[in-house]
Amino acid sequence: MREGSRAKMSEPVKLLGSFGSPFTHHAEAALRLKGVAYEFIQEDLGNKSELLLRHNPVHKKVPLLLHGDRAVAESLVIVEYVDEAFEGPPLLPLGDPLARAAARFWAQFAVDRCSRTLFKALWTPDGEARRGLVAEAKDNLALLEARLEGRRFFGGDEIGYLDVAASGLAWLAVLEELAGVGRSMMGEEEFPALCRWHGEYTSHEAVKACLPSREQIMAFYAGIKERLALLAKSMQK
Repeated sequence: MREGSRAKMSEPVKLLGSFGSPFTHHAEAALRLKGVAYEFIQEDLGNKSELLLRHNPVHKKVPLLLHGDRAVAESLVIVEYVDEAFEGPPLLPLGDPLARAAARFWAQFAVDRCSRTLFKALWTPDGEARRGLVAEAKDNLALLEARLEGRRFFGGDEIGYLDVAASGLAWLAVLEELAGVGRSMMGEEEFPALCRWHGEYTSHEAVKACLPSREQIMAFYAGIKERLALLAKSMQK
C-alpha cells in the first residue's frame, strides 16, 4: 500500500493505472494530496485484466478507482470523487459555485484542447501543419499563463483541481527532447508564470512521489515513439 494519512471512508482503495500516463497521474496526485492510502495496480493495456473489464465495461481504460465495492472511471471524475469522498485539503474551491465551475471549465480546457494540441505539435513532422499547431498550442498556453495571475498555483497557495488537470505539462520538456523539438513551446521568456508553476508543481512532496523520473519517462516514450507519431497523424484527419 502507498501510505497517506487516514481517510474519511475506511474501505480499501485500489487504483488501476499505467506507467507514464498523465491521466493515471491525475488520479494518483489527487489521492496523495488528500492523504489517502491506496494500492496501485499496474495494468497491462495490451492484455487488459478481468478486473478492469468488469468494472469499466464502457471505456475499458485506465485510470480506474476502486473504493470498496464502488468503481469510478475517467481521470477528472476520479479527482472529483476523491476530493468529495475523503478528508484532506480541498482540491475544488469551497463555498463558491462560480469558482468551482471555472476550475472545471479550465481543467477540461487543459486536458482536452491544450494537451491535445501540444501532443499533435510534438509528433507532427516539420512543415506548415506543425507550425500552425505550435502557434495554436502557444495560444492555449497563453490562456493558462493568464489564469495564474501571479499565484503560486492555479488553486492559490496550494495545489488544486486545475493544477492536477494541467499536470500533463510536467512531461512536456522531456517529450520535446525525445521528439527532437529545437525550441520549447513553453519557454521561460514567453511563459514565465507557467515555467515557475511547473517547478513548484513537480517539486511538491505529495506530487513528486508519483511522478516518474526524467530517465523513466524518456525510456518509456522512446519505446513507443513511432506509435505516437502515427496517432498524431490520425488526429489530423
